[in-house]
Amino acid sequence: MSTTSLNAFWMPFTSNRQFKSAPKMMKSAKGMYYTSEDNRQILDGTAGLWCVNAGHGRTQIAEAAYHQLQELDFASSFQMGHQLPFQLAERLIKHTPKGLDHVFFTNSGSEAVETALKLAVAYHKLKGHSTKTRLIGREKGYHGTNIGGISVGGLDANKKYFDCLLPQTDHLKHAWLPGSEFSKGLPSQGAELANELESLVAFHGAENIAALIVEPIAGAGGVWLPPEGYLKKLREITIKHDILLIFDEVITGYGRVGSAFAANRFDVIPDFLTSAKGLTNGAIPMGATFIQSHIHDAFMRGPQDLIELYHGYTYSGHPVSAAVAMATLDIYEEENLFNSALALEVHWQEALHSLKDLELVKDIRNLGLIGSVELYSGDNVGDRGKQVFNNCFWNENTLVRAIGDTIAMSPPLIINPSQIDQLVTALRNSILKLTP
Repeated sequence: MSTTSLNAFWMPFTSNRQFKSAPKMMKSAKGMYYTSEDNRQILDGTAGLWCVNAGHGRTQIAEAAYHQLQELDFASSFQMGHQLPFQLAERLIKHTPKGLDHVFFTNSGSEAVETALKLAVAYHKLKGHSTKTRLIGREKGYHGTNIGGISVGGLDANKKYFDCLLPQTDHLKHAWLPGSEFSKGLPSQGAELANELESLVAFHGAENIAALIVEPIAGAGGVWLPPEGYLKKLREITIKHDILLIFDEVITGYGRVGSAFAANRFDVIPDFLTSAKGLTNGAIPMGATFIQSHIHDAFMRGPQDLIELYHGYTYSGHPVSAAVAMATLDIYEEENLFNSALALEVHWQEALHSLKDLELVKDIRNLGLIGSVELYSGDNVGDRGKQVFNNCFWNENTLVRAIGDTIAMSPPLIINPSQIDQLVTALRNSILKLTP
């Protein structure tokens, strides 16, 4: 590629100048593998970016997009409509916990989060609690990159250039205790960390807090699992103080943890559940915010010709996105992919924890088909993570993700045990190349 064609695109979350000096370029993908521009088969250990849950190059999805483009390429959802988003919403709520019976479609996880935050504040105002405007997030949380999302998010790097964050926010501490290293599945200690929410309630006043937003598993912050009982305790406290609970399942949704959603596996029913990524297998942008009936119904009042909510997007429920999501859901259901992570969980867990013997491995965390290997940092934080990422790609033909000095993995749900072993072997070889 020419220098000009590389320079025109300002890449997101990327060291642009470094990348463009030695670009990692893909030209095709099928099943578990990318094909690089230099014709190497690259094992996908990240499902693209936590999203290609059913594997790459699904003909069924491509055909759904092609046929929908020919039949109806666009129709607005403002004061008109078409059948697909209604059908899709009806199918999706069969997989969510009881009560999350309404769906608001967006274009991304960031927009799904913004939708939930806005609806939480608006709901309390409708109920006569206009002072309940404060939003609580958590350290290491990632909720997209819109202003609301980074305000409640807990990653400082995402905020440092922006002085226009929402003022009415606060954050729970990171939900992890020393001694939890190398836990297989959820850490057994730390549920009591949820009680910090009581402290924030005492400080700010329950009458001023609208909602708490957490990822059931913190993904982009380094793959941190909730302690056993932690999420249930948060739910009890939010109900006690009339605080709405938002689960951000953009990463954990659509089979990642061995059920359709982490809320199902952890047996916790939030007031909102945000999703995207795996909704369309990463093939086309789409997000969805699931909403409890009591919240939806609070808006459905007054004259029937009244617009209940002045919020939405040009592409909410886009016909092509909806068709792709329907085809993706067909694959998940036909191939039982929502349960495949559970079937592979033990093999995945044992393979990852086989790396515990390496001198530079500080911690290993896993659940379902999500996992991370945290390395001891060297002189410069993040250097070892970058080296492993590059070693995996260039020398081991494997794609992983570096988050600082943590290597995060979330392979497509179609991975088999031998490919899990291939992924972990590549990671082992790459870590062994590091200088202690």
